[in-house]
Amino acid sequence: MSMQEILIPSSLDGTEQPSLLYLSPSPEKRPLLVGLHTWSYDRFNQIEDLLPLARKLDFNLILPEFRGPNLTTNPNPAEACASEVAMRDIRDAVDYVLERGYADPENVFLYGASGGGHMALMMAAYCPHYFKAIASFVPITNLKKWADYNANYRPHILACCGDDETEMVKRSPISYIDKIATANLKIYHGKYDESVPFSHSMELFNAVNEKYPRSRVFLEIFDGGHQALLHRTEEWFTSQYTTAESVSVSG
Repeated sequence: MSMQEILIPSSLDGTEQPSLLYLSPSPEKRPLLVGLHTWSYDRFNQIEDLLPLARKLDFNLILPEFRGPNLTTNPNPAEACASEVAMRDIRDAVDYVLERGYADPENVFLYGASGGGHMALMMAAYCPHYFKAIASFVPITNLKKWADYNANYRPHILACCGDDETEMVKRSPISYIDKIATANLKIYHGKYDESVPFSHSMELFNAVNEKYPRSRVFLEIFDGGHQALLHRTEEWFTSQYTTAESVSVSG
């Protein structure tokens, strides 16, 4: 079965928002994988990576649009980039699948990379209880800091937020340490990332860990750049979906 396009009414503004949906052929309820597109793209961005993964794991898959790319070319950029309506679109997409009995509500997994990683962290703050586990790769955690660092993306950030530092703060995961600390979250960042420095993830993790050392927020700095490692995603999600026996190690 391939992906089908569906329209989901926004519970905030009533507009019909597109998503792509794949349902496992298994007769019993299967987990749901929610895939978030990257900064400059739309819902079709993650089909090539996530549809094979969903089939391999026998998961359902939904790819919400959440108001499109975070670019000046977006007709309504203020609605993208972690706006209230964009975050609600993702939650509405999950609700759509669960309310129709298509998936196991106890096993909903969220994945995003780059701009999608930023959005995954914002969802970790927005509704952490929705997700069994979250994987965020090479995320932007501070929009103001990134706008100052990366001149190529600054016009797009300003298109989404306006020349308004308050709005940048509102749409930045670093602003929601207390809420993110309640999520089951793993952040991955390439040490040699030249697009989004790994300090973005380090600063967020350190802030969470300092205040909430017993939280289930983890960080992996890997040997790489601005990229996602799907095998790490698979390992993280399957480790949370199934219970593996651990062995204590003495000194």
